[in-house]
Amino acid sequence: MAGGIDTLDARLLELLHREPRIGVLEASRRLEVARGTVQSRLDRLMARGVVRSLGPEIDPAAIGYGVMAFVTVEISQERGHDAIAVHLRGIPEVLEAHTITGDGDVLLRVVARSNADLQRVIDRVVATAGIRRATSAIALQTQIQYRVLPLVRQAAAER
Repeated sequence: MAGGIDTLDARLLELLHREPRIGVLEASRRLEVARGTVQSRLDRLMARGVVRSLGPEIDPAAIGYGVMAFVTVEISQERGHDAIAVHLRGIPEVLEAHTITGDGDVLLRVVARSNADLQRVIDRVVATAGIRRATSAIALQTQIQYRVLPLVRQAAAER
């Protein structure tokens, strides 16, 4: 099962997604399997990195960061991606950073309190010698929230 999940794993992941506060005992009851089976499956899924966190999902807008933008950053190649990543980790409003192919080098998902605050965040992003320029696109509305359950179902069905 290296790299894959089976139907029970998929059912467990869906249950945890729907009810993140459910206990192992209740999950075993709902899935109609032994408590030890649920615990070992969860432990294995976590060890393999399939389940990365059991913590709460936090909505930035609900804590005052209602503006989301995608920022493409061009970097100086001699400085490298790692040095830029260290700089970006120091900016709380940078939620994600991905090295990419294409016109830019790094794609960021950032949040801000307002459009004016977004300027402050971008100014902080580019305030290092390794970044040459940044372009941004403000997200107006989220059409599809980050999701993985359709992939979970597909991966289990392909087994």
